Amino acid sequence: MIQTPTRPITLAEFLTQAASGERCELIDGKTIFKMSPQRFHSRTQRALLHILEDWGETQGEVGLEWATLLKRRGQDWVPIPDLLFVYQTRLPSDLGDAPCPVPPDLAIEIISPGQSFGDMAEKATDYLAAGVAMVWVVDPQAQSITVFLPQAVPVTYRGDTPLMLKNLPHLTITANQTFGNAGLMD
Repeated sequence: MIQTPTRPITLAEFLTQAASGERCELIDGKTIFKMSPQRFHSRTQRALLHILEDWGETQGEVGLEWATLLKRRGQDWVPIPDLLFVYQTRLPSDLGDAPCPVPPDLAIEIISPGQSFGDMAEKATDYLAAGVAMVWVVDPQAQSITVFLPQAVPVTYRGDTPLMLKNLPHLTITANQTFGNAGLMD
């Protein structure tokens, strides 16, 4: 559902409106309500959360649907990645309960029914242009993880091939591990 105001809303207006608890993103001056996850999406999200927490708990912050303040095509953009990771050294000590103020080191989007890989790939490109270091587009149906990096061709991983993750040292993850932990393996 798109709520179309007569004029684009500002970041300050969006943040005040978002305090109501609705899960929405700011895109091109419009409030876009985020769809509720379905079972496969939810299970995949939980599996990835456990993997990232086990790896990065002492290194930084793993965020579950934590809004982040970015710029997209010169305009304020507040996406809500399904998961994100930011190294602790990049976060202000007085952060409080606010959107992530820096581009994440990793943003993860999980494809839900009704979403296409193409739409998620476009969003991944927008994340990279906004300064996000790495984006994963995770497809529970295809049981694949596609890694997007700046100035690189996206690489899709399936099966037991470990993801190549120079930006996240010592994190070892495969598609089979993710979808097996989610209980979605065939």
